[in-house]
Amino acid sequence: MSIEAADVVIVGAGAAGLMAAIVAAREAPGRRIVALDGARTIGAKILVAGGGRCNVTHHEVSERDYAGGSPHAIKQVLRSFGVRDTVAFFQELGVELKREGTGKLFPTTDTARTVLNALLTGLREAGGELSHPTRVRSITRSPADGPFRVEADGVTLLAHRVIMATGGMALPKSGSDGGGYAIARALGHSLREPILPALAPLVVTDPPWIRELSGVAVHASITLVSSSGKHLLTMDRDMLCTHFGLSGPGPMDVSRHWQMARVADRGAHILVSWQSGLTLDAVESMMRGSHAPALPWLREVVPERLARALLDAARVPVDASMRQLPKESRRALASLITQCPVRPSETRGFTYAEATAGGVPLDEVKLATMESRRCPGLSLCGEILDVDGRIGGFNFQWAWATGTLAGRSAARSLPPP
Repeated sequence: MSIEAADVVIVGAGAAGLMAAIVAAREAPGRRIVALDGARTIGAKILVAGGGRCNVTHHEVSERDYAGGSPHAIKQVLRSFGVRDTVAFFQELGVELKREGTGKLFPTTDTARTVLNALLTGLREAGGELSHPTRVRSITRSPADGPFRVEADGVTLLAHRVIMATGGMALPKSGSDGGGYAIARALGHSLREPILPALAPLVVTDPPWIRELSGVAVHASITLVSSSGKHLLTMDRDMLCTHFGLSGPGPMDVSRHWQMARVADRGAHILVSWQSGLTLDAVESMMRGSHAPALPWLREVVPERLARALLDAARVPVDASMRQLPKESRRALASLITQCPVRPSETRGFTYAEATAGGVPLDEVKLATMESRRCPGLSLCGEILDVDGRIGGFNFQWAWATGTLAGRSAARSLPPP
């Protein structure tokens, strides 16, 4: 095994790691900046994001779009490198972005490969190096102010500065298998636990008829409810019924909150209003004012397959007159339409998750630089930190912002050559 010297070593070459490496190489021309990644396919998460188109960011990003770390801390980081900075950065790399109706920003080519290729080209043109598949096994430092010893496959690197961008545990095939957590702990950091899959589809067995609606899509209102009935949060998002339960932005956004609630309250569940904006009283009023048969009336509110399932669950005949329904039947159907109890059994796990909840607490890094408060000379960025955003490009924006801060500060703090 060879022993080599480097100025900055970036562990992990996903979105945050590539950003950190590019910025560091630009800030310290002529110095050796090396990014290492254990994955065979570089940028796997970038390539699959946004259905293979990569939603680079969102047109409006704030601390309210994130969970985990304190909102004030998240706001401070995001303010240092915002959406306009991201758009300008990619424009400089030759990637033009377009805004879609959802607010997401995609490359005009509609392919994630454009984004990844631009980042790889940007790193190469800045003078940085990339080695993969090269898995880092350990990082040590002795004496405390000496160089870091980065033990990797086939090589040991002695580095002045190290940036950890190892990700969390979501989509482990991409290389984010949680290995970075052990290294961070060995260097003095703690973890905010539990570590859970975020942005993960929900497995639903209760009510069982949801799994029979595979392919039905609606814009729904999803409310997280405690076992005592307290409403904890509500999200209006698109939702897709599947053969295993619920997927799409709504269920995936609520998944981390549902899991966290269940840690202390096993009875926590969700209520689904199958069309966002409908209330129980409004639906009952609509029923009383209609002479239409149940199925044609409900088809105006939700897709037909869902309408049939709701009528069956409420034991309302498809040809029953809405206006002539008994009060109890009206209430039962209106309740299922607007506050249908759904009790997920689990998520589909890290294999299908798009992010990780939990990680290194933000109070263990300096927010202006992403440098560790526990191990000087070490920086952390991206998903290894205890911050996860909702669907829509928010996790990428976190990666670009923290990667920029980490790369810039690591390069600027290098000792003279």
